[in-house]
Amino acid sequence: MVFYVHAQDEPDVAAELDSLAEAHWSYMDGFADRLILRGPTLSEDGSEHTGSVHVVDMTDRASAERFATEEPFWQEGLYRELTVTRALVLVEGEADRTVPYSLITAHWPPQPRSADDSAPRLKDDRLSFLALLVDDYGSHTTGVVATVRALPDEAPGIIQPYTHRVTGRPVPFTAQRWARGGRS
Repeated sequence: MVFYVHAQDEPDVAAELDSLAEAHWSYMDGFADRLILRGPTLSEDGSEHTGSVHVVDMTDRASAERFATEEPFWQEGLYRELTVTRALVLVEGEADRTVPYSLITAHWPPQPRSADDSAPRLKDDRLSFLALLVDDYGSHTTGVVATVRALPDEAPGIIQPYTHRVTGRPVPFTAQRWARGGRS
């Protein structure tokens, strides 16, 4: 089962994050074969860490929650909010570290899945990752998460046609700077 894990930083924790970076990376190294996507969310100008995103393949929800809550930044109280949501990966590509990316999320009340939900039919080559957020049974959609090669002001427009098709209506998006993470 794949899970989207998003943690938002507490304010003013940059020094603590830096001092625990090696512990965080070492912890993530233990899950390297299960990590599908990883990287920090960033401030508008891209200079400050604002949170962490991981998409990870785990055996069940309990394992995914353990993965999230045993992470060193969480253990030290550096995150204020933690989200763990089941996800179905629809598009998975490489993220180039030399261009700006945005993480786009949208959430909506659960609605029954349709076979058409799994076919994004997006032709935009700026889309590097797309996952449909679902309930634990995979029977209802609850949102979407994507990474795109675009700044936050234009990024939602890239996946809006897909979300409109899935939900049948416009949905509000959150878009923030994101960078591919990890040691390399």
